[in-house]
Amino acid sequence: MNPKYKIFTFLLAAASLAGCKKFVDIKTQGQLVPNQTINYRYLLNNTSNFETVANLSDFASSDINLNDAAQQTALSGTLTYSYLVGSYTWQPVIYPLGSNVEQDLNWNRLYNTILNCNTIINELPDSDGPQSDKDAFTAEALVHRADAYLNLVNTYAKPYNAATAATDLGVPLILKQTLSQKLNRASVQEVYNQIISDLTKALPALPQTQAYNTLPSKVSAYGELARCYLLMKDYTNAGKYADEALKLRSTLNDLSTITTVSSANYPRRITDPEILLSKLALGNSFNNFPTVLKPSDEWFSLMGTKDQRYTLFTTSASSISSSLTGRVYTKERAIGETRNEGPSVPEMMLIRAEAYARANDANNAMIWVNNLRVKRFKSADYKALTATDANDALNKVIDERRREFFGISLRWWDMRRLNNETNFQRTYTRVFNGTTYTLEPNSNRYVFPIAEYFRALNPELEPNP
Repeated sequence: MNPKYKIFTFLLAAASLAGCKKFVDIKTQGQLVPNQTINYRYLLNNTSNFETVANLSDFASSDINLNDAAQQTALSGTLTYSYLVGSYTWQPVIYPLGSNVEQDLNWNRLYNTILNCNTIINELPDSDGPQSDKDAFTAEALVHRADAYLNLVNTYAKPYNAATAATDLGVPLILKQTLSQKLNRASVQEVYNQIISDLTKALPALPQTQAYNTLPSKVSAYGELARCYLLMKDYTNAGKYADEALKLRSTLNDLSTITTVSSANYPRRITDPEILLSKLALGNSFNNFPTVLKPSDEWFSLMGTKDQRYTLFTTSASSISSSLTGRVYTKERAIGETRNEGPSVPEMMLIRAEAYARANDANNAMIWVNNLRVKRFKSADYKALTATDANDALNKVIDERRREFFGISLRWWDMRRLNNETNFQRTYTRVFNGTTYTLEPNSNRYVFPIAEYFRALNPELEPNP
C-alpha cells in the first residue's frame, strides 16, 4: 500500500495529531511559550483528550435485557444505533464496510487517547522546564495510555490466557507517532507487558492526590494495576495492588441514609471519593428512550428489593417511555452525571475479596464483601453475607460485582475472564426482533471485530475470527 494512504490511528486520530502538534508548537497564543514544559500541563488538563473509553462491552453484558418490542424496533430503525444492536446481539460484523457507520468510534477514540499520550511522552524530554514537571506530566500520560490499551485489549483481543497470550493476537502497540506506520497486532502478552510497564514506571512521579478525578494520581495507577492483574488472573498481584490503592483511598458513598438520590446529595464525578480515575463511556450515559439500559431478570433477582442500589438507581420504565415495561437503570439520570468506567474504591474492595477467595480464605473474602454491602443497605435491612467455603465466597464476590458494576464494561470483562471456569461457564441467549442469538463458552464472539474499514486501509491489521 502506498505509504501516503497509511492512516495513523485512522481518521479521528490523524486529525488529532495535527491538533496536538499545533498546540505544543504554537508560536504565540496568549501566554503560551514555544517548547515550554508547562504546555503539556495544559494539554493534560484538556481531559476530553484522555477520558473517553469504549462502550461496546457495556451492551454485550448478560446483565442487560432490552426485551421490549418498542425499544427493539426503535434501536433497529436507524443506523445510529446499529453498533449498539450489533454488540448486544454479539454480531461478527458490527461496522459493515460501505455503510454510513463503517468506522468504529470506540477504536478511534482509544487510539486518539494514545496519540495524545505519545505526544506528551515523546516530546516532553526536549521541552524547557523543570525535570520534576516533566516526570510528573509523563507519569500522567503513561497512566492514560495504559488504561487505553487495557480497554483495547479487552475489547478487540481474546481474554488473557497465560498458556496462549504470547501468540494470541492483541492490538497494534503504538508507542511513537509517525504518519506512515504499519499496524500489525502485537500479542496479547506484549500489550499486557506494556500496560504493566507504563503503570509501574509512572508510579514514582505521580502525586499523592489531584484536584479532580480526571487527573491520574498514585491511587489511579494502583487501581489500574489491580484491574490489569485481575484480568490476567494473577490474583496475588491483583490483591496486592488493590491493597495499595485502598491504603490511599477507601471512602465509600454511604447509601444507607439516602431516600432519594440526586445531584444534591450524591458527589460529582470529578470529586467523587469512590472514583480513583474518571473514565467516561463513549456516547455518555443512556438515560432516554430508546437507549436506556434495562437490567435482566437475573440481575434483579440478584439485587432484591431492599438493596439501595435497586431503590435509588432503578425506576419504573414507564417514567422514561410509555412503551417500556418493568424497571430501568437510571443512576446517572438521577445524579446528572455520566457513568464512570474507571477504577473505583468498590472495585478495589471486591478485587481484594476475590483474591482472598482464590487463596482459599473465605472469611476475609466475605469481610471485604460486607465492608461494601453495609454502605448499600438501610441499617434495618442490612444482613452480613456468609460463605460456607472459599468456592461459595467466590460466587458471592462475583455476584456482588454484578450488583455494583451494572452498565459498565466490568461485567463483560468478567464474562470473558470467567467463561472457561466451570462455576461460571454458561451459554447465554437473547431474542431481538424475533431472532434468537446465542453466546457459547469460549465463543469467538467474546472478541469484538475490528472494523473492515480499518483493515481495508491497513491490510496488515489481522482480523479477528
